Amino acid sequence: MDPTIVYILFGAFFLLLIIGAPITVSLGVAALATYLSLGENPMAFVQIAFTSVGSFPLMALPAFILAGALMEAAGISKRLVDIAEAFAGPATGGLAAATVFACMFFGAISGSGPATTAAVGMLMIPAMANRGYDRGYGSAITASSGGLGVVIPPSIPMVIFGISGMGLQPPPEAVAEHGAFQTLSIPKLFIAGIMPGVVIAGCLLTINYLISRKRGYRGLTDHWSFPQIRGTLRKGIWSMLAPLIILGGIYSGLFTPTESAIVAIFYTLIVGIFLHRELAWKPTLRTLETTTWITGRVLLILFTATVFGRLLVEQRVPAYIAEVMLGVTDNTYAIWAMIIFFLLFVGMFMETLAAIMILTPVLLPIMYMLGMDPVHVGIVVVCALAIGFQTPPLGENLFVASGIGGSSIEEISLKALPFAAGSIVALFIIAYFPQISLWLPSVMGY
Repeated sequence: MDPTIVYILFGAFFLLLIIGAPITVSLGVAALATYLSLGENPMAFVQIAFTSVGSFPLMALPAFILAGALMEAAGISKRLVDIAEAFAGPATGGLAAATVFACMFFGAISGSGPATTAAVGMLMIPAMANRGYDRGYGSAITASSGGLGVVIPPSIPMVIFGISGMGLQPPPEAVAEHGAFQTLSIPKLFIAGIMPGVVIAGCLLTINYLISRKRGYRGLTDHWSFPQIRGTLRKGIWSMLAPLIILGGIYSGLFTPTESAIVAIFYTLIVGIFLHRELAWKPTLRTLETTTWITGRVLLILFTATVFGRLLVEQRVPAYIAEVMLGVTDNTYAIWAMIIFFLLFVGMFMETLAAIMILTPVLLPIMYMLGMDPVHVGIVVVCALAIGFQTPPLGENLFVASGIGGSSIEEISLKALPFAAGSIVALFIIAYFPQISLWLPSVMGY
C-alpha cells in the first residue's frame, strides 16, 4: 500500500465533504486526482465508471423505485395499512404497532426507507394524533419503522451490496484457512433479509408496548373484530398479493430480481387501473418524475463510488485494515462490535447507498479473513446503515416524518432514541447469530 496515494484519495474526499461538496463530486474528484497522481490515463476512470452502471442487476433499481411509487398512487399502500390496523385491534399501543406492521408490508414492495416512511406516515401519523398519541411519538415510531423498508426484501441497498460484492473474490489466505465460501447473490440476500427484519420489528414492537403502556395509549378497539379483519383482507387481497408475487417469483426461480421488478410494475398498473380504479394520469406522471430523480441521484453516486472502491482494492487498503484489526484482536465478537459501531457512525453522516458502495470493498475482505459468509455480512451492513435513517444529522426518515407530522426534527430524534437503541440490540443479535440470516436461504436450497 502506497501511503501517499491513500492520503491523496482520502484527503481530497474529506476536504471536499468538509467544504460542502456533494458526495458524488467528492468521490469523483478524489478518485480522479488519485488516478492523475498515479500517471494513469483518465479514460480508465471513465471506462470503469461506465461499466459500473451497465450491469443487468442494476436495472432492478429504477424498476423497484417506480413499482413502489405506483403502488402508493394505486391505493395499495392504504389497503395494507387498513389490514395492519385491523390485526392490531385492542392491543396496547395498537395503532403504533399497526404502523410497524404496515412498514413491513410496504417494505416488501418499495425497497426504500424514506419511501416506506412517506407512504405509511401519510396515513398513520395523522391517525395516531387523532387517537390521542403524541404527534412527535407517532412521527418517531414511523421514522424508526421506515428503516424496515430496506431490510424486508426486496431491498435497493441489498441490490447495491450484491453488485458491489459479487466482483470481490475471497483472498487466497482466507480460502486456505476457512475453505471455499458460499456464493453471493441478490436473491439469496433477499431471502436472508426476512428473519432479520422480523427480529428488528419484534424489538420495535416490544419498545412500543412498554412506552404505550406507560403513556396509556390504548388499542383501536375493545376486542378483535373478525368480520372487520375479514373485510379488510377481502378489500386488500390484491394488495397482499403484490409482495407474494414479487418475492414468490424470485424465490421459485420463475424470474430474476430485475425481472420481478418489471412484473411488479405491470401488476400495479393492472390493479390500479382495472381493479382499484384509483390510478389517475397525473399521479402516474409524478411517479415517473420521482423515479427519474431518485435513480439519477443513485447512479451518479454509483458512477463515482465504483472507481473510488476500485482504487481502495488496488492499493490494498482493505488488506491493511484487516491486518490492523486482526492485530488488535482475533475475537470475532469484538471485531463485529467494532464494525457495527463504525457502520452506525457512518450511517449518521453518509447516504446509505454511497456508504455501501464505498465500504463493501473494505469490509468484505476483512470478514472473509474471519471466515464470515458474505450474505451474512451484507445483511448486517444493510441493517446497520438502515438505523442511520432514524439518527441525525442525516436521518432521511426523520425529515420525511417531520414534514408529514409537523413536529421538529429535535423532538422526533429524542423520541426515536428508544427505538434506535432497540434496533441496535437487534443488530447485535443478528450479527452474533449468523443462522438468523442464513437459516432460511439454506432451507430454500441456496
